[in-house]
Amino acid sequence: MKIAIAQINPTIGDLSGNAQKILKVAQKASRYGARLLLTPELSLCGYPPRDLLLNPSFLQAMNIALEQLARDLPPELAVLVGTVEENLKAHTDGGKTLFNSIALLEKGRVQQVFHKRLLPTYDVFDEHRYFEPGLGANYFTLDGVHIGVTICEDLWNDEEFWGKRSYITNPIADLAILGVDFIVNLSASPYSVGKQKFREAMLKYSAVRFRQPIIYTNQVGGNDDLIFDGRSFALNRQGEIVCRASGFEQDLVFVEFEQVQQDLQLGFIAPEYESEDEEIWHALVLGLRDYVRKCGFSKVVLGLSGGVDSSLVAAIATSALGQENVLGVLMPSPYSSEHSISDALALAENIGIKTHTIPIGELMQGYDKTLAELFAGTEFGLAEENLQSRIRGNLLMAISNKFGHLLLSTGNKSEMAVGYCTLYGDMNGGLAVIADVPKTRVYSICRWLNRNGEMIPQNVITKAPSAELKPGQVDQDSLPAYDILDDILQRLIHHHQSATQIVAVGHDPATVDRVIKMVARAEFKRRQAPPGLKITDRAFGTGWRMPIASQWAAIKNTYDQVFSLRQ
Repeated sequence: MKIAIAQINPTIGDLSGNAQKILKVAQKASRYGARLLLTPELSLCGYPPRDLLLNPSFLQAMNIALEQLARDLPPELAVLVGTVEENLKAHTDGGKTLFNSIALLEKGRVQQVFHKRLLPTYDVFDEHRYFEPGLGANYFTLDGVHIGVTICEDLWNDEEFWGKRSYITNPIADLAILGVDFIVNLSASPYSVGKQKFREAMLKYSAVRFRQPIIYTNQVGGNDDLIFDGRSFALNRQGEIVCRASGFEQDLVFVEFEQVQQDLQLGFIAPEYESEDEEIWHALVLGLRDYVRKCGFSKVVLGLSGGVDSSLVAAIATSALGQENVLGVLMPSPYSSEHSISDALALAENIGIKTHTIPIGELMQGYDKTLAELFAGTEFGLAEENLQSRIRGNLLMAISNKFGHLLLSTGNKSEMAVGYCTLYGDMNGGLAVIADVPKTRVYSICRWLNRNGEMIPQNVITKAPSAELKPGQVDQDSLPAYDILDDILQRLIHHHQSATQIVAVGHDPATVDRVIKMVARAEFKRRQAPPGLKITDRAFGTGWRMPIASQWAAIKNTYDQVFSLRQ
């Protein structure tokens, strides 16, 4: 049996467009002799549809689109399509009104429907808000072959691999007991750095443990802050990779199930990425391209400061959209150094984008004059420094409004974490491209980009980072060195370590205390930030749910001290 894996990029809510994508790839799969076609989780509506699922007309339209797709598909091909089905027992027995489902389409109609059993509620997931969990093991028979069906999270509960159970049931174990010939999984699994290696290791463990071939089909594309990397793959009974689709692009790959050997045969295996920097680069390019395209834009604008952050964002935008669709705006102030301007222009020349220069000195003088009476008797400080950023933010928003360009914010994760950014200034924008990329990683990616020749000017990488809001200013006047800051933030945000634990690895106690307080105080800024592309498992986005009005950071050290004494 020849099985086709359709790694498609759906647009959320575009039911007819997504159905056409499935139909087109089904027709191609049929021409290549496939008998079964797999598509990702919720492939008909796109994942995650979120509160669109609360709209009855949306659900009705999805049912109509599914039935029409069934009639349009090649009759000789069986197709698994991700959709939503109504829970008819909800009104009498209670529970949610919907199931996250997979429909088996064949011979012009819906033959069977399977329901997702494990519903995640961690990180960006909130599936219990909408769905009722399925209760029974899902499988069907095609040409005498028994095929187990799982949906995304259904794979993520092997108690032996994890050392614990997050859910009562293990759908893989249930299917193995039933004696299916192989298991398919239809996923919409968001990208994070290193996740693919973890997926493959986890499914290898399950394949070997249960002696089950497994075919994993993943969505690809960017939807708001989430990036889906694709990289669908298949494993034989021995846990060996026999097929892998490309990363960060649509793909159609085939794998053969040999019924005599009862196993999957070797097919195309896309190579792995050579480094995390390369992987992140492709993720950010895809995320930006899809956000711009799916939101109806074609061109972007950003401020070019001559710094490493704006340089990287400009390079990402150019790769994603083409140099003709990126405008860089230089806005020097009296405090801007000559190298800031020359570095920005050198970057623009290297990547081939247009620039426009708008000096802001006279605008700064106008603000100073307007505020002179109110600010009389006070010293130059943060308010005056931030006015420069807000002037620039207003100019960029004006350009965005006038020409219909999407404004890109260029702040990195380190800055977002500690609030080293200005509301209504450099935080302005429709998308924060590197908001989940720490400063040290920004430098690492830029060095990777320059591996075969200069794209990012070398001076941008080697000079001390500075906001240049006052004479001689550098970031380290206000922040710890970025290698120290990023390590503290990694331990605090990703690993949930206490101040005591972070100090124990060698960090200065006063620095740790200051960073923890800065992170807490900046929450109100992050709540007002544009969506940022997620590349880690702990991003400041839909999965980050911290209170703004909280005293925990102020009293946390007291608890840490008490806890350490008890140890």
